[in-house]
Amino acid sequence: MEIDIQYLLLLQDLRNATGGVFDEFFNALSKFAVDILPFLPFVIFWAVDKKWGYRFITTWGVGEILNGIIKLTVCAYRPWIRSDLIEPAGDSKVAATGYSFPSGHTTVGTAMYGTTFVWQKDKKRWIAVLCAVLIALTGFSRNFLGVHTPQDVIVGFCVSVIIILVVGAVSKKLDGNEKAIDILTLAGCVVVVATILYITLKPYPMDYVDGELLVDPQKMMNDSFKACGAFLGIMLGSYIDRHKLHYEIPTGSAGLPLLTVIGIAIMFAWKEWFAPATVVAAFGDHWGNLTARFIMVLFAMWIWPVVINKECKTRYFRGRNGCE
Repeated sequence: MEIDIQYLLLLQDLRNATGGVFDEFFNALSKFAVDILPFLPFVIFWAVDKKWGYRFITTWGVGEILNGIIKLTVCAYRPWIRSDLIEPAGDSKVAATGYSFPSGHTTVGTAMYGTTFVWQKDKKRWIAVLCAVLIALTGFSRNFLGVHTPQDVIVGFCVSVIIILVVGAVSKKLDGNEKAIDILTLAGCVVVVATILYITLKPYPMDYVDGELLVDPQKMMNDSFKACGAFLGIMLGSYIDRHKLHYEIPTGSAGLPLLTVIGIAIMFAWKEWFAPATVVAAFGDHWGNLTARFIMVLFAMWIWPVVINKECKTRYFRGRNGCE
């Protein structure tokens, strides 16, 4: 038996020996990484620091699309498919999407917590330390719950660290160089098209057991189509902002916190309820998810900043320092 499966079985025995007392904690930690944490970049972009908001958004977008490309290239089966001795905790098996390698939760969690670490390490070190701990716990949670192997987690972590470093270096080098940023924006759109062509045209393993397909590659593509939609939204949204909107955070506006909360609530409701019932239902899992995620990100980078700029100038929302 492979050593990675032995390690997961050891953790499974620990789960069973403790009566699953830690299951909900690690499950919540995992869900937070992919269900809530990806909204952080837009909070930063709207209300805290626009430049860092762009770094957060870019790191998240690149991480999502690169994770999908690697997953659909390697096509590694989940641990419970490799060994019928593995029984994931709770609903982790149902909630796990895509192939196994690398871990998407670890990739996204490291991208967000890691960017926060870089941002705050010289300002508020306790936040940086907390983020480092959360990175480790998020990665470990994927092993503890039995849905990812150690190598899935380690590579997901390494991919995000590389992305954080590259995005940081490029952001500093190209700061203020609109022509170069436009070229990168166009390149990003080309990457989306190339990714879609690659994941739809490449061959996939079609292994059957008792006449039943072990893993349906069509379902495995859904997350990548979401990532492509989000990345396309980032590219178009950034172009509109830089050339048309020129959004500036309305520092001092009393209504900015409320508007930020409302914006995130709209995005969350769209992602969880309205998009699946409308766009995804109309266009199918692949193109529906791509379109839905594109709309959500474009809303965050174009529509809602317009609303914030407009509403913060009204008498109700104007703070002591105004919006100027």
